[in-house]
Amino acid sequence: MLHARDVHFDWASLPMHWIPGEPQATHSINVLHIALPEGERWFVEVFKQAVPLIRDERLKEDVLGFIGQEAVHAEAHDGAAQHLEAAGLNVRPYVAQMEWMFRRLLGDRPGAGEEWLVERLALIAAIEHYTAFLGQWVLDASALDDAGSDPTMLDLLRWHGAEEVEHRSVAFDLFCHLDGRYSRRVRSMLVVTPVLAWIFVRGTKFLMRNDPTRPGRASWRAYLKAAKRGVAPSPRELLREIRPYFRRSYHPTETGSTDQAVAYLASSPAARAADAPK
Repeated sequence: MLHARDVHFDWASLPMHWIPGEPQATHSINVLHIALPEGERWFVEVFKQAVPLIRDERLKEDVLGFIGQEAVHAEAHDGAAQHLEAAGLNVRPYVAQMEWMFRRLLGDRPGAGEEWLVERLALIAAIEHYTAFLGQWVLDASALDDAGSDPTMLDLLRWHGAEEVEHRSVAFDLFCHLDGRYSRRVRSMLVVTPVLAWIFVRGTKFLMRNDPTRPGRASWRAYLKAAKRGVAPSPRELLREIRPYFRRSYHPTETGSTDQAVAYLASSPAARAADAPK
């Protein structure tokens, strides 16, 4: 059964470039801290609106577990973003753009009814396809360990990634329960893919430009080199992951390993501390 883990992370000793010698790869992943909290709070609000419409008790339990996990994810990444701010990297202008996107552009529309709710659920299902991929990627990314990445940040990313793999089917199943039209599923993925790419490219450029250590400008060459070293997902991995979603028979259980995710959650320092008897 899905449940939220009340994790906590101590960022006091986190270096600005927590992947040593990899400022751009560090900031590409740091985009998660400044983009995800608003997105995950939006997930929570949309799912809360869907709960009364769910006719399957098992699915309702999974949706409530998803809501709890996503709320904690938002708080955990907020903590990392606040650390960046305290270290001299002004993230507020970018966070404000994410607030506008999720609160205004994708927020509630009076009188829109169930159609707007289902449309947003389809978008979330498409986004969750990518978060499941990224969750599995970070669980597998031994190159991050080999590079000497900060262990606290790795634990946050792998705890979050493991929970994304753990609940990877919930948004898709909820969308299918309330609508499930193939045309809407395809359209949502075609919208989500370029928007997520824009969020990460723009976010990486923003963080590199505002980094107080002045590491230089973000570039495609640096990204491709980081991907080759295994400290960032490669374009080939991303493209390979998009295609299955367009199959009519696709289901998210095809992406990622539940056993691997559960095993990490059993060993994660933060998750173990959260689950320990009080």
